[in-house]
Amino acid sequence: MNIPKEKLLQIYETMVRIRKFEETAEKNFLQGEIPGFIHLYIGEEAIGSSIILQLRKDDFITSTHRGHGHMIAKGADMKKMMAELYGRKTGYCKGKGGSMHIMNFSIGVLGANGVVAGGLPIAAGAGMAIKLKGTDQVVVSFFGDGATGRGAFHEALNWASVYKLPIIFVNENNQYASTAKYEKIIPVKNIAERAKAYNMPGISIDGNNVFEVYEAAEEAIKRARKGEGPTLIEAKTYRLKGHFVGDPEKYREKEEVEKWWQMEPIGRLEKYLLENDLISDEEKKNIYERAIKEVNDAVEYAKISPFPEKQEALSDLFIDDFGYEY
Repeated sequence: MNIPKEKLLQIYETMVRIRKFEETAEKNFLQGEIPGFIHLYIGEEAIGSSIILQLRKDDFITSTHRGHGHMIAKGADMKKMMAELYGRKTGYCKGKGGSMHIMNFSIGVLGANGVVAGGLPIAAGAGMAIKLKGTDQVVVSFFGDGATGRGAFHEALNWASVYKLPIIFVNENNQYASTAKYEKIIPVKNIAERAKAYNMPGISIDGNNVFEVYEAAEEAIKRARKGEGPTLIEAKTYRLKGHFVGDPEKYREKEEVEKWWQMEPIGRLEKYLLENDLISDEEKKNIYERAIKEVNDAVEYAKISPFPEKQEALSDLFIDDFGYEY
């Protein structure tokens, strides 16, 4: 498939920006600057970048505990993202959500989610709202392979199929559900096969191949906008880092990780771009320099931002029927 050069370079730059954000988040977390937990998207950048590029601003996504890349691809401000990771009040959730619960409704991000499969029913609800309003918006729900063993996965796919909701279910199969190899806990070879039970198209693709991801998403988005219902895409990839930063990774061999590093998506796309004269070494250098500066500026912004006041701990919890915020 031929992706227009402008879009291909946009995907590439988004992938680089995600990688640099994640590398910096990892380093600063290990230095004790960032509280809580960090789950990195390193190695999976082709999926979010290639799919979200094709969405409109008024389309929605639901994410996972590994959601920084999705946020960046959807147009999030890195400064507000980094401030959230640092627990500062200038963050997207005023420093109260942290890495695993970052969200921003204004750009269509209905939330990262610390609960495995937690975003799937949210996507079903958003899809139902779109159906009732009669617009041509779509929802993309990202989730890992472990989520497909949870009840929420099956409930969401069933509901979406019954009502022909405009949802693209994207399984980022990174081979491990926490520490469990997916073949040991899922009884089908390809997760996409589970689409058959819900009478929707299911497709399994190389999630590290930008072209395959883009093509599968393009078709699924078109179907959804035309009212033809949901699609399940299984994008096979690999998380090159542990389940979380600091994970001792005793459950997998170093040789396996090294093998997948040779197939990581940014290097593959860079090779294609350079061999086909779509980018020069100088342009590549400039893309990396811009990404590094953007991330460094975000870190500085986070560090000088204030923490929430103690009395804010109980605000932003919910609003009652009379409009009072608690």
